[in-house]
Amino acid sequence: MKQDIYQKVTDKIIADLEEGELTWLKPWSARNMDGRIIKPLRHNGMAYSGINVLMLWGAAMEGGYLSPFWMTYRQAKEYGAHVRKGERGNLVVYANIITKTEDQADGTEEERKIPFMKDYSVFNVEQIEGLPEHFYAMPEPIIDPAQRIEHAEQFFAASAADIRHGGNSAHYSSGTDHVQMPYFESFRSPEAYYATLAHELTHWTKHKSRLDRDFGRKKWGDEGYAREELVAELGAAFLCADMALTPEPGTDHAAYIQCWLKVLRDDKRAIFSAAAHAQRAADYLHGFQTEEKESRAAA
Repeated sequence: MKQDIYQKVTDKIIADLEEGELTWLKPWSARNMDGRIIKPLRHNGMAYSGINVLMLWGAAMEGGYLSPFWMTYRQAKEYGAHVRKGERGNLVVYANIITKTEDQADGTEEERKIPFMKDYSVFNVEQIEGLPEHFYAMPEPIIDPAQRIEHAEQFFAASAADIRHGGNSAHYSSGTDHVQMPYFESFRSPEAYYATLAHELTHWTKHKSRLDRDFGRKKWGDEGYAREELVAELGAAFLCADMALTPEPGTDHAAYIQCWLKVLRDDKRAIFSAAAHAQRAADYLHGFQTEEKESRAAA
């Protein structure tokens, strides 16, 4: 690689955390995407995922871009458009696995899977001139709040997770495999409730019967704990973006930040791993929506 992608991205996240900023909450803390929160989109309307969501949210905040659309220099050219002179591209990454067949000493062949990652630059459409008009259209206003929250209710209910209410603590209990939530009325806002529930249900996906995610946590505050909390934090951010919910920094984020900083400083790949695990958790929860629709259709 011409540059250390892992280190470059990690350094950016660390710099934000040292300022007390949560990169994944930035789209909700400023004018970015006025009125509606959405994941960054490719030129064809497909959403980015994983670490690229964090990278482009951060780039949008730095550049003050309102549009969710991003494309490469070549893609802009294919539309007959051009990137404005002096504009700087923003880093995204592509990860995949190639299969290589190797001859063995006994004359047989064995396939070996080799992971690889490459980086490339994309530009926000606000850095590009001459694109079709729909790329420059501002997002529509958010849907009716009541309707949006109903959508969240249906989303979380589809998981059939054991969600119990009571007390003043939000947590996932692996021993009893249930999510504990304070009563809905005790939250500052409906959005705060659903954002917290998204965080705890991301933890819920780690169970052995689901995604079997284990970072070797031994006690509160250790490295395994910090890694799992980072996954839950990012998973909640991804889910909130998908459902147009507006999360808020929790009162415990200051303590979490110190744990996360240590992990990120010690391992430049940690944020990539956390984002990948968070995306898998979000995708897993989204999978229940398809099952629910198919069940209703068959009824």
